[in-house]
Amino acid sequence: MHRRIPLGVAAVAAIALLTQPLIASGSESQAETLLSANKPTTTSSVENATFSGNLAVDGDTATRWASAEAADPQWIAVDLGGPATITRVKLLWEAAYAKTYQVQTSDDGKTWKNVKSVTGGDGGTDEITGLNASARHVRINGTARGTAYGYSLWELEVHGSRTGGGDIEPPSTPAGLKATASTSDSVTLGWNAATDNVGVTEYEILRNGNVVGKSATTSFADTSLASGTEFSYAVRARDAAGNLSAASTAIKASTQPGGGPGGITVVVAGDIAKAEFPSEHQKTAALVTGINPQYILTVGDNQYDNGTITEFRNFYDKTWGKFKNITKPTPGNHEWYDKLNGYKQYFGAAIATPQGKPYYSFDVGDFHFVALDSDPVTDGISSEQVAWLKQDLAKNTKSCVGGYWHHPRFNSGQYGDLKSIAPLWDEMVKAKADVVFSGHDHHYERLKPLNSAGRVDEANGVRSAVVGIGGDSLYTQIKPREGVEKSFAKHGVMKLTLNGKSYSWEIIGTDGKVLDKAGPYTCR
Repeated sequence: MHRRIPLGVAAVAAIALLTQPLIASGSESQAETLLSANKPTTTSSVENATFSGNLAVDGDTATRWASAEAADPQWIAVDLGGPATITRVKLLWEAAYAKTYQVQTSDDGKTWKNVKSVTGGDGGTDEITGLNASARHVRINGTARGTAYGYSLWELEVHGSRTGGGDIEPPSTPAGLKATASTSDSVTLGWNAATDNVGVTEYEILRNGNVVGKSATTSFADTSLASGTEFSYAVRARDAAGNLSAASTAIKASTQPGGGPGGITVVVAGDIAKAEFPSEHQKTAALVTGINPQYILTVGDNQYDNGTITEFRNFYDKTWGKFKNITKPTPGNHEWYDKLNGYKQYFGAAIATPQGKPYYSFDVGDFHFVALDSDPVTDGISSEQVAWLKQDLAKNTKSCVGGYWHHPRFNSGQYGDLKSIAPLWDEMVKAKADVVFSGHDHHYERLKPLNSAGRVDEANGVRSAVVGIGGDSLYTQIKPREGVEKSFAKHGVMKLTLNGKSYSWEIIGTDGKVLDKAGPYTCR
């Protein structure tokens, strides 16, 4: 499993490499100066608001830009403020580096041309010299990542000399931003026109810190969003010369609730908190805040690496911990590394072991949920829990039955199908349960109803989903087995809506977009 280098270590290592250029192809002009310092930047994405593009041109090797993870291409561009001759570009990579990328230039920030292509990059410091390119804008366009993460730069330096004045005045900051309409999957925005000494050509719209669209007018419709979720929006103006205004004052706007009136909103996710900051579980926790659910179901491995109380307090508690009072957790194998001591101490008996055991049941509306502890079952220790499960399901009077635990019985990820989980799965099949959620493999997949043999059986099987996307490193080894309807490796959460005797869900990525929709399904 890849881990990012801690900030201090990475910075020291990167600085030590400053005198070791990866690429050299000529000599620099004696008159060259640093042109990019504290200039406006644009990016294809940001990992979160603490890794914005301006941090790559601030001269501080302890701050950085980071893109969204597990996606190509990604880029960062800097506006030099006027025409220049560009002689040299220096890149100080964080642990998440580009293996293949292009140095590109533009006169207007829209049309780009390659001036240098790099293959076989290995991180550290890349110094690209002898460019002799005339342009106002410089972009680093990453096309192949060197790690499973995204792209991240401590510093982007552009060196050269000014060649003229030109239009270097940015437009005014747009004002009056507001949401003018919303649906269950869209938000429409409007704002007052910005002014410019020459003329505004377009506006860039930012959602939760990322540029998500452009508009030639003073309105924009943001679509394919999660239902019933709050987002932060801002807008900035650009002129024909590429000058970019400051971002407007941010506003909050929400999509309308989905799933019909009276629905109960539940968040489901597992494999959540890395023992490090910054980390993806900060972003998934932000999604939960926007969703504002009534319940959270966790499918194990709430806290890495060993699930100790110190780890829980230092990491999980600072992100997902704010939702502890509405959380119905289950443990995973990482909590068992500490023999559930940290898990029980952190959540407390009323949450972790409400019936004296780390497995329990509860009712929500027309649903009866069983929350199970699958780790002992993988070791062949299942008789006591299975006996309890039989009795619990036999006493159930609710129309709908759902279950959740850590290890999936059927799974297309690197761990594959786990026969050891059959005692739990088979009881759910016998009870004609409606759905089971699990984690362990760090990806998402949605499966048709499967019977005890793992075959598609719409009449007698149980529907299931793997939701191991809550924050820890993703696994990309997915080879769809029989019955898979959708699968991918992207961070996010499941927004599950219970509506009477039916249910549906959305998988929401960390950018707020819907990655998958399922249902509505009617309980049996």
